[in-house]
Amino acid sequence: MDSRNWLQDLVPKLVLAPSFIIVLVFVYGFIAYTGYLSVTDSKMLPSYNFVGLSNYSKLWALPHWWRAISNLAIFATLYIGICSVLGLGLAILLDQKIRAEGILRPIYLYPMALSFIVTGTAWKWFLDPGIGLENTMHLWGWESFTFNWIKDRNYAIYCVVIAAVWQSTGFIMAMFLAGLRGVDNEIIKAAQIDGASSATIYRRIIIPLMRPVFLSAFVVLAHLAIKAYDLVVALTGGGPGQATELPATFMYSYTFTRNSMGIGASSAIIMLMMIFSIIIPYLYSEINGEKRQ
Repeated sequence: MDSRNWLQDLVPKLVLAPSFIIVLVFVYGFIAYTGYLSVTDSKMLPSYNFVGLSNYSKLWALPHWWRAISNLAIFATLYIGICSVLGLGLAILLDQKIRAEGILRPIYLYPMALSFIVTGTAWKWFLDPGIGLENTMHLWGWESFTFNWIKDRNYAIYCVVIAAVWQSTGFIMAMFLAGLRGVDNEIIKAAQIDGASSATIYRRIIIPLMRPVFLSAFVVLAHLAIKAYDLVVALTGGGPGQATELPATFMYSYTFTRNSMGIGASSAIIMLMMIFSIIIPYLYSEINGEKRQ
């Protein structure tokens, strides 16, 4: 009997052991290795000459890095804000039990099924003045129409925002819709009996109860914004110039094309710290919420 219990305890551990070892080595092991490279003088190839925090001081002295950070601030603010507003609006629309919900829901969710590479390529064609929207309007006779943001240094970052919002809004809508459907109907019925309008019920009761969903949506969108790479590469390549450079594209550029692996590794660690600054408070609030319950 004891041997059977011992075997039952051992089998799950043996099944999980390979995946645990793989994650430990290829995720946390490489994170630790990147951290070590960030304090060495690595150039084209890894070097093990310790230089302390000099790579970080060089990184923050680079105008290129500050441009990537400022672009991230613009991109993340608009991306998170617009996705949240549109996602909530679409979720409230579908929550009205409209007849076309079964058709609209997969249509809104479909963009999330595409990779960011596909999304970036499709929007690059659509926004290209020579073959996309502007050219189509000219063919239809609207010769005065111009939309060349993707070629303009001042507006190119907003093209990245448009493509990212198109891809992610449906997923955020699904999160909010699940939150709306999880609100206790008894609370809503009590408010309706008291004469509250639908707008008042959403504003004063339902949306405040969805605070955990808003927090989850923020965490998802924020980490997607920080690690945005493939969408930018496919859509603008970081250009024109450095107009759409983000920390992830900066990291790749300095690591693999400018032969400054130490600086590239330090930028990767800064990105990791950004993500930690979002994830850790989120986990802390979730743990505290469970303890209160």
